[in-house]
Amino acid sequence: MIGYITVGTNNFDKSAAFYDELFQVLNIGRFMENEKFIVWGRGDSSAGFSITKPFDGAAATVGNGVMIALSAVSKEQVDAVHAKALELGGKDEGPVGAREEFPGFYVGYFRDLDGNKINIHHITMDDLSAKASD
Repeated sequence: MIGYITVGTNNFDKSAAFYDELFQVLNIGRFMENEKFIVWGRGDSSAGFSITKPFDGAAATVGNGVMIALSAVSKEQVDAVHAKALELGGKDEGPVGAREEFPGFYVGYFRDLDGNKINIHHITMDDLSAKASD
């Protein structure tokens, strides 16, 4: 459904280094880039994630209420990505853990170096589906 997501950055090199290291934890690498943007992904038909210098030359800003959700293959990978984001200078926006209201949803939230809100999550569909049928 989603082709790719783009966030603006005011420090292209720092943002690129942040996401290079963060996406290593998810086994995702760069697959398109030039001097104004970089796209990370698996290079197949799955969604990509990109950073860009704003086209209009103005400062990049964060959208209030905007959040990007990244999928992990396990709870351990959620823990690792969230910890890596904080290690790289990201800010904690919500502790890693299960959410009682959504059994099977394990998540952590952080903001990147430009203030974009990111969610890293793992979903166990059996648990989530069981709750939906209650």
